[in-house]
Amino acid sequence: MNMGYFLAVLGLAVAARGSAQNPHTPASSAALTHVSNSFEFTVHASPSVVAPLFGAHLERVWAEGWDPQFVYPNPPQDKVGAVFTVNHGGHTSTWITTIFDPTNGHVQYAFFIPGAMVTMIDIHVAPRDSDTHVQVTYERTALAAEANDHVRQLGDSDRQSAAHWQNAIESYLKKTADRHRSQ
Repeated sequence: MNMGYFLAVLGLAVAARGSAQNPHTPASSAALTHVSNSFEFTVHASPSVVAPLFGAHLERVWAEGWDPQFVYPNPPQDKVGAVFTVNHGGHTSTWITTIFDPTNGHVQYAFFIPGAMVTMIDIHVAPRDSDTHVQVTYERTALAAEANDHVRQLGDSDRQSAAHWQNAIESYLKKTADRHRSQ
């Protein structure tokens, strides 16, 4: 998960919280934005190596700035039902792992920023020759009209994330392989 996306939402969360009359209903009668965007890339490693890297706990090894704070389980473990928070500039998003099945190449999360946005991230990993094909879909829904533009912008950014994710994962795998060779 790219931390830059979350930072872009920080100001949005403050604005949306301040304008909400009732935390359980939208701040205005304006239509709320929902976007769905996907990207794909290939990693030069087997699915058995790549798929576990999409667990929130293990993702720390390749995703710069990613530091989820696990509520459950403790100690942290990647599993269905894991709950964790991510802090950004004084704001907290709450996440739940809804699917964690690296054996079958499927990981999914849902997270929300109160008064601003709900996001679902669906990751599929599959073999492709001797490599791994990864498909990631972000679905984002604004919870306040003030969040609509940000949700659209994040959706546009989501589509551009393939190279960033691929480079980060492959860089991690290369460092790991280099360490094993030097031992």
